[in-house]
Amino acid sequence: MGSPKLNYTIEQVVKEKGIPRATLIKALEEAVLNASKKKFGVNLDLEARYNEELDEIEVFQFKTVVEKVTDPEKEISLDEAKQQDPECMVGDYIGLKMDTSKLGRISAQTAKQVILQKLRTAESDVIYEEYKNRKGEIITGTIQRIEKSYYIVNLGKTEAILYFKDTIPNEAFRQRERIKAYIVDVEKTNKGCVIRLSRTDPGFLIKLFELEVPEIQEGLVKIVAAAREPGERAKIAVYSQDSDVDPIGACVGVKGSRVQAVVQELKGEKIDIIPYSIDPTKFVCNALAPARISKVYINEVEHSMEIIVNDDQLSLAIGKKGQNVRLASKLTGWNIDIISESEVEKSSKKVIDELVKSLKISEILARILNDEYLRDISDIAKLTPEELNRITSISIEDCNYIINNAKALVEKKEK
Repeated sequence: MGSPKLNYTIEQVVKEKGIPRATLIKALEEAVLNASKKKFGVNLDLEARYNEELDEIEVFQFKTVVEKVTDPEKEISLDEAKQQDPECMVGDYIGLKMDTSKLGRISAQTAKQVILQKLRTAESDVIYEEYKNRKGEIITGTIQRIEKSYYIVNLGKTEAILYFKDTIPNEAFRQRERIKAYIVDVEKTNKGCVIRLSRTDPGFLIKLFELEVPEIQEGLVKIVAAAREPGERAKIAVYSQDSDVDPIGACVGVKGSRVQAVVQELKGEKIDIIPYSIDPTKFVCNALAPARISKVYINEVEHSMEIIVNDDQLSLAIGKKGQNVRLASKLTGWNIDIISESEVEKSSKKVIDELVKSLKISEILARILNDEYLRDISDIAKLTPEELNRITSISIEDCNYIINNAKALVEKKEK
């Protein structure tokens, strides 16, 4: 099954599609082999090879040389075999070239379809190899068409998918409109290489700043983390190891030019630029800006922080519909609970009164226990007198008395 122009066609496809020559030849051989098996029988031992000299794909049927043939599909007599190869012997395995002109129009069409499929697969592999390491990059493309739940974006050599859910709320694109997006995934599937884009991923925000801020490109300023509620508000945490470089100033730019360029691309999304701190408490306080923080209680086990603020700072710290505290939590990775001073005092009074009544201790001592998060009788019962002494500075004798009281109450409650 050959063509005087087969080699020319191969070279053209290699040049235009960027598919390796060996990959294309293998695809053609497989296509012809599949067509041959369909025509001559799937049980035959067939092999297809591209002959460069003849510029055609030859098909060979392999048979075992025997004295007496019992299975004509898999065996050949010694006399017949010697006509092909005078030196062959019984037990040899020889290949007989087949007349592929008998493949006919239908099989030729099958071969063509397989070739096209193989070409698509090979082309998809080339695209995958090119884009697999580009995850996390910003790319520019053109809206080619609009489907039911996504846009098809033309990237030049290939297409990508931008789902509506990965676009900023209330933004819509028209056909042939140029857009910027972030490559979130490059995946190999049965249908080919799928490149997925996003405009809502926090990585898009980070990369936009990288494009706008030379100090980030040079490594003088680093973006440690980013959190977004797309189209509404975002927070990024930045720092610089160089004391001469102001990371926030670098990201803002002269008269806010750099940050405004990012805001414009994100359809007016407000961006808070936060100074990063290695101290988690300070980092969380920075992330809750512009609210002023009074006290912070850390729970390392639950990776959470209880943030105490003045009553007039509560709504500012929480933000509209809880947005500020939500973004701060995403940015820092800490679970954040914000409580006002009056709420703390109210709940503390309840705990203090209960400790005074149950353990028969003074209000000052109860307040110390409350401030040290020893608010439950069972927690106090687990302490040693020495531990309680270190916390309260009262005598070991008094510590023993309080702990024994706590243990008695726990036992009573359990009974």
